[in-house]
Amino acid sequence: MSRCTALLPALAALLLTTTGCALVDEALDDPKPPPAVSASPAVDEGALDGSADGLPLADAIAQLVVEPEHTGGYQRDSFRHWTGGDDPDDGCDTRGELLLAEAVKPPTKEAGCTLVGGEWFSYYDEVTVTDASKLDVDHMIPLEEAWSSGAHAWDAERRTAFANDLAAPRSLVAVTAKTNRSKGARDVAEWLPPAESALCTYLEDWTTTKLRWELTADETEHAALERLAPQCPDSTVTVIPAP
Repeated sequence: MSRCTALLPALAALLLTTTGCALVDEALDDPKPPPAVSASPAVDEGALDGSADGLPLADAIAQLVVEPEHTGGYQRDSFRHWTGGDDPDDGCDTRGELLLAEAVKPPTKEAGCTLVGGEWFSYYDEVTVTDASKLDVDHMIPLEEAWSSGAHAWDAERRTAFANDLAAPRSLVAVTAKTNRSKGARDVAEWLPPAESALCTYLEDWTTTKLRWELTADETEHAALERLAPQCPDSTVTVIPAP
């Protein structure tokens, strides 16, 4: 047996080990956080068109109803939050349940749903947070934006359901307080997450939540979505209609 022939098994093993590490590293680089998990999961009714595979993002954007925004009358307390969450017996409100669901490293839950330790990934700015008090729970569609896009015509019960929506992934999202407050009530024509890696996830989440709650989009917002969608050719949207 030649020396080269004898080395072949070792080289093959080295190649397999190196490739495996690369695949693991690639998975760890995925910036998208896990979706929020409801304590009482809704039945997934599939995409808006009835397909379990979802709609391409551009097609989902085309489903949005384009109308001028309603102006005036918004008050933050028109949307009661946080409520007792999906499990009234767990001692946590909606915010606490969302933080428990989105933790990438589970915290310890103490009395009063005080969360100690744990780890979260804020996908808006690619920041890892280890202190729950440093996080905001962002309404993907800001409450004032929702009001202007159709929620002004809802009753109080529906507005409360919207503001505490744990039944669909990404209606609420845990992010750094800094990015949430930078966003404020602005729509996608006025604000996007600072991390480039967040763009497609954010567009998916925004469009999904608007369709879930049958909220409209104004012309400027819709045009921004159409302009940005080609940057996300592999993005799809699956809508769980709100009850």
